[in-house]
Amino acid sequence: MIRDTLLALGLVLSTASQLRPAGLPIGPGEVSLVIWIGLMIGEAGSLLHSKMTPALSRMCVFWIFFIISLCLGSATAFVISDIHDPNLFIHDILAYAIVLAVSLLCTVGPDAGCSIPRAAWLLILSSTAFLGVQLLTAWGLIAIPHTDPWYWERFRGLSDNPNQLAIFCAITTFLSVHFIEHISGLGRKAIAALCAAFSIYVGRLTRSDTYAVILVTGILLFTLLKLRSWLTMPKPSPRRAIAGIAIISLPIIAATAFLFANLVEAETFDLMMKMAKGTRQETSQTANIRLNAWRSAIDRGIESGMLGLGPGPHIEIPPVLVAARREDSEPKYIEHPQVNGTPNFEAHNTFLDLFTQGGLIAILSFTWLVGTAFHAAYRMHFDALVVVVWSIIVLSMFHLIIRQPLFWFAIAFALMASANSRASSLLYNRSE
Repeated sequence: MIRDTLLALGLVLSTASQLRPAGLPIGPGEVSLVIWIGLMIGEAGSLLHSKMTPALSRMCVFWIFFIISLCLGSATAFVISDIHDPNLFIHDILAYAIVLAVSLLCTVGPDAGCSIPRAAWLLILSSTAFLGVQLLTAWGLIAIPHTDPWYWERFRGLSDNPNQLAIFCAITTFLSVHFIEHISGLGRKAIAALCAAFSIYVGRLTRSDTYAVILVTGILLFTLLKLRSWLTMPKPSPRRAIAGIAIISLPIIAATAFLFANLVEAETFDLMMKMAKGTRQETSQTANIRLNAWRSAIDRGIESGMLGLGPGPHIEIPPVLVAARREDSEPKYIEHPQVNGTPNFEAHNTFLDLFTQGGLIAILSFTWLVGTAFHAAYRMHFDALVVVVWSIIVLSMFHLIIRQPLFWFAIAFALMASANSRASSLLYNRSE
């Protein structure tokens, strides 16, 4: 239980970047994870006698290919005399070392199938308290020293930037729904529902476009998955009848939407603009910066012969951002890549950032791993968990999430879906 608590706290607090001491890349979250890793490795005897689970074998395959891709990328950068930021190079190596340990240790051990659902539930409990405290700071009811919860008009809580908090909320939203579905006890279901409500509310306060997309598409996907589950139930039931009616109604709804296409388009745009973080002009400017960064990442990956350039960022900071930092006053407690003559800006797209680091090998291995996690959750009819992986896919398109410990825990949880189903009699109460 102590180990699971440390893991849950580490995952939650790893997003609280403002709690890190000034100038240090680690904080309470990273310290908790390192202690948890140490405790797990301390039981080397039991780890060596553990069975090679399908989840662990998939993690090992990914990391073997990923490490090879980074080594090839680093060698390529050396051969072509590519320059990079040495501090960020080392930062990425250390970050990858931590998430490698987290991902493997979550799927190894004689009780790995039992401990990861327990750690996930403790994560929900911790997230509820964590988000609740941050909401109190948003409402001005409490103040945490040396922190600023606002990034201009966007809420960032204890995170360094709003997007970091939005990534956290995107994963906890549907992870909470998973526990609402499968955990036993009305009190526990209520806590999971509260965590989902907090996640949605805080996610909206971040004014993240990506979170808005995840929320809308995630609800639609979850609805379709529930219809599938109810229609494939072996025995007739009211749920199956309702699902059948819903399926029959879909063409009618689609035809009606088509007839009023212009109205639907206008209303949808207004909704998305309200859920987005700024005006039409601000949203357009953000999109242009992002697209330019993506083009630069593609060019850098091709220049490397599609082998990558090793760990760290590899594209130039967009000039418009450099100019904006000179003209505008920045919020407190935030760090940006420094203009130091090296290409130290990220594409903010996991696939493209991996393309610049490890080339095609890194992209293919990452895509394969996420795809197997999606299939594992889908095969076991863990509908909300499927949406968690879908959220990860969407996040990957607009953010670099491979260094996030919470991402690796979610992937491990999905890969362990079959083991979770067999070993969950004390935690889950699945009903068909």
